[in-house]
Amino acid sequence: MNSIVFDNVNQKKLKVFAEKIAYIVVPGDVLLLEGPLGAGKTYFAAEFCKFLDVKTIVNSPSYVLLNEYEGKYKIFHYDLYRLSSPEEAFELGILDNISNSISIIEWPQLIEPYIKKDKIHIKLNFMSDYQKNQDKRNVELFSTRLLNL
Repeated sequence: MNSIVFDNVNQKKLKVFAEKIAYIVVPGDVLLLEGPLGAGKTYFAAEFCKFLDVKTIVNSPSYVLLNEYEGKYKIFHYDLYRLSSPEEAFELGILDNISNSISIIEWPQLIEPYIKKDKIHIKLNFMSDYQKNQDKRNVELFSTRLLNL
């Protein structure tokens, strides 16, 4: 699958990126957020949810594994960082919730092979150690549907 890479993305640009993605999503869409700790996955998710009229605080579901939000659409926000098998993700109902909501999945590597539909895959990576301290990152987008717009 082809991808588009955006360089030198700071938080302000990441917010704009979240807005653009929020504008085109529909129920059934799955956003996979990948990247190292502190790269901006949860920040992206929070901004994305704001643009979909979520009024509650959006934070990382690292310990609870799943947060649910109501806005323009129902949103399921997963964090699979602490899971060790796909079966643990299945127990969260992750595949059942995909068809009628927006799903945001942080640390999606365990579950990605089981999601058969087109996904919006976003990889966030710091460009260098220096740029980690300067709020600069690469954002790589993989999505057949979005790349063909």
